[in-house]
Amino acid sequence: MMRIAVIGQSVFGLEVYKELRKEGHTIVGVFTIPNKDGKADPLGMEAEKDGVTVFKFPRWRLKGKGIPEVVEAYKATGAELNVMPFCSQFIPMEVIDHPAHGSIIYHPSLLPRHRGASAINWTLIHGDKKGGFTVFWADDGLDTGPILLQRECDVEPDDTVNTIYKRFLFPEGVKGTVDAVRLIAAGNAPKIVQPEEGATYEGIQKKDNAKIDWNQSAQALHNWIRGNDKVPGAWAEVDGQKVTFYGSSLVDSGVTAIGQPLEIPGTSRPGLVTKAGLVLFGNDGKTLLVKNLQFEDGKMIAAARYFSSGSSASVELTEEEKAFAEQMRGVWKSILTNVAAIEESTDFFKSGAASMDVVRLVEEVKLRASGCQLQNEDVYMNTTFQDFIQMCVRKLRGEDGEEELVVDYVEKNINNMTIRMPHQLFINGEFVDAEGGKTYKTINPTDGTAICDVSFAQASDVDRAVAAAKEAFEEGEWGKINPRDRGRLLYKLADLMEEHQEELATIESMDSGAVYTLALKTHVGMSIQTFRYFAGWCDKIQGCTIPINQARPNRNLTFTKKEPIGVCAIVIPWNYPLMMLAWKTAACLAAGNTVVLKPAQVTPLTAVKFAELAARAGFPKGVINILPGSGALVGQRLSDHPDVRKLGFTGSTEIGKHIMKSCAVSNVKKVSLELGGKSPLIIFSDCDMDKAVRMGMSSVFFNKGENCIAAGRLFVEENIHDQYVKRVVEEVKKMKIGDPLDRSTDHGPQNHKAHLDKLVEYCQTGVREGATLVCGGKQVARPGFFFEPTIFTDVQDHMFIAIEESFGPVMILSKFKSGDVDEVLRRANATEYGLASGVFTRDISKALYVSEKLNAGTVFVNTYNKTDVAAPFGGFKQSGFGKDLGQEALNEYLKTKAVTIEY
Repeated sequence: MMRIAVIGQSVFGLEVYKELRKEGHTIVGVFTIPNKDGKADPLGMEAEKDGVTVFKFPRWRLKGKGIPEVVEAYKATGAELNVMPFCSQFIPMEVIDHPAHGSIIYHPSLLPRHRGASAINWTLIHGDKKGGFTVFWADDGLDTGPILLQRECDVEPDDTVNTIYKRFLFPEGVKGTVDAVRLIAAGNAPKIVQPEEGATYEGIQKKDNAKIDWNQSAQALHNWIRGNDKVPGAWAEVDGQKVTFYGSSLVDSGVTAIGQPLEIPGTSRPGLVTKAGLVLFGNDGKTLLVKNLQFEDGKMIAAARYFSSGSSASVELTEEEKAFAEQMRGVWKSILTNVAAIEESTDFFKSGAASMDVVRLVEEVKLRASGCQLQNEDVYMNTTFQDFIQMCVRKLRGEDGEEELVVDYVEKNINNMTIRMPHQLFINGEFVDAEGGKTYKTINPTDGTAICDVSFAQASDVDRAVAAAKEAFEEGEWGKINPRDRGRLLYKLADLMEEHQEELATIESMDSGAVYTLALKTHVGMSIQTFRYFAGWCDKIQGCTIPINQARPNRNLTFTKKEPIGVCAIVIPWNYPLMMLAWKTAACLAAGNTVVLKPAQVTPLTAVKFAELAARAGFPKGVINILPGSGALVGQRLSDHPDVRKLGFTGSTEIGKHIMKSCAVSNVKKVSLELGGKSPLIIFSDCDMDKAVRMGMSSVFFNKGENCIAAGRLFVEENIHDQYVKRVVEEVKKMKIGDPLDRSTDHGPQNHKAHLDKLVEYCQTGVREGATLVCGGKQVARPGFFFEPTIFTDVQDHMFIAIEESFGPVMILSKFKSGDVDEVLRRANATEYGLASGVFTRDISKALYVSEKLNAGTVFVNTYNKTDVAAPFGGFKQSGFGKDLGQEALNEYLKTKAVTIEY
């Protein structure tokens, strides 16, 4: 181990210093810059905490010669090696050459190219395809010393000084500098003379020489802007003032930009202020896009807001937000120590703040309001205290998007409220029309009238939505936020759904025919519970370590990681439009995926309302996409799409089989299916009759029988059969059929006309085959799609209605011989379906035996329809596979990766 003097500054110098100490070297002194505005450099601050002697000389030499007292103070440390990770001072050669091992310095370019203090800037300005850094033996400041070590990286097309520094030059530079010290300590450090061929030296980039020359190609303009981003900042005259350009990227010149022209002196044609930013044109006709602009007073804005930068309205703060503002006022005061008081007009930068203070401010906000995810640019764009607080509050409220959510509502006054319904596709964070403006009408089943026109998605719309979801997953903010913040978004969405629960329930009732009270409690209420449940799982998804045979003596570690799958498609049915969306989407999002969801064509409205609430909750663009349309078009394209990696479907067995085949043929997608059911309910003579009647009614007629786990067939022990039939008929006659928005209604309309017609035909088939129609079986004589609650008895096992699901309010009753448990189990299991089942008995041994033998994914004992967000839900056999709800549902949207490391 060596005695090392660290000469330099900044966070980079701090990280090198910390790593050298971890390596066991003795840091005999840290030589850094004097305090600026009362604030110490981070390297010096850390060293002082560690008890290392810190020197803060304002200069090392005077008139080209070393200052004697400074040089002597340095020599007294007895350093064997000088490490200069980032040094802005000129160090005398007598200091450079003094240690036994000499001095090494880090330089952010591949020497001999780009010697000088602005090496990173010039790497980008020249459009180099390769960048990197050099650790070399220090010289007299001209960057010509022998090379010890070099590391290179690709320069990305839209890299800025900031991005290439964060991605490679900083983290790898710290490692490289420490590696260089290791080589010196081992006596293996090379000294490679720099070649003269390819050598360049460029001057320091300063504001006065960073003016943009517009008579260049788009590529050259892009390189100049990104090469000067963030410091010193490429600028030009715009509307009589100096404006600095940040966040440049090249764009496809084949895409026509639509925006407001902006005259910029010297350009080949006016720029365009668009929703995406400021589009600029090179002299070759090609284009680039600039995201941010900064004015002479330091104010930075999104370029898209150039013509409306002063028009945002002030936000009135709540008491909680006022308390947060006062906390931040204290933070500002602790940073701006030379300011007597922080006023609303206090400017962060004009009051002496520097770039390190921006980093600190961002971190201070995270500590006090974790839901407020700031970027450094947010501070530069909101430099006064008032603007800063307003920006933070908007972020906390989920109102911080660069573009305001534009919603074309259909408004209706109904159910003693005004409901506002979006009716377009939701793609990449925006409500948009379908290709060609195609629409269809969604129908109110209560009276058969049209509610509104809804956008009808086309195959190209599916492709756009999948592309948006893929980009959001692979490149967007969603893939970068930590799981706990993902959970906070889900909690926030659940809170918004709760705030809008009456509106959601009204829309659900109007669009699907669900009785309002049931829609409020179950359709919407359970949806809210589902999002809250899965929000809590976001930061608890874990892998495990595995002891493998090769773990010793080779020192191998094997562990698993649970990772999101990617773009997931979800196709849901019409019976519980919002709840089915929640059951799948909540788990999908909690696992970190993005989603493209197709609601049922006949019930799209709560899904698109959900999209609005998700956007207002702050979900990034592309994470959630909603496509109303047909299954044959939208569902099929999702099944076939090569970029969709998982498809979750709830619907008929027939369609499920087709989807499974398409998913296999296209790209072997992961699939989960919740399909048809013919759930048996066995009622023994030793049951609690009152409960068996009440729950038996619920098992069949809940949600108008449009219930995937509805008891499709009731087996009643023969010695109580007639009594049971008498009791349920009495209960059916009490049911009130009517307007689902009437709070006293028990039974609303069936979901849509085609389903009503199917129920009529189903009952006619039952009568033809010889079953006894006790009551119902007909359409109700009133407008709308109402069907009478129906009871059949004397149903034999071979009959159509004993085998096939009605998916409606039809009770199918069959007797079984007293005491013949195994025979009734055989009959109950004699179906290709296995979604749910039930048993009523007071005999606990019988209940446990029957629940064990029933071949279904869910078994209810002395109850029915009691699903919970924490309990897994899914079927066996042709009722599908995979689970919704509970921890098991997460596995449907995760992939497991095994990692083995030899160390």
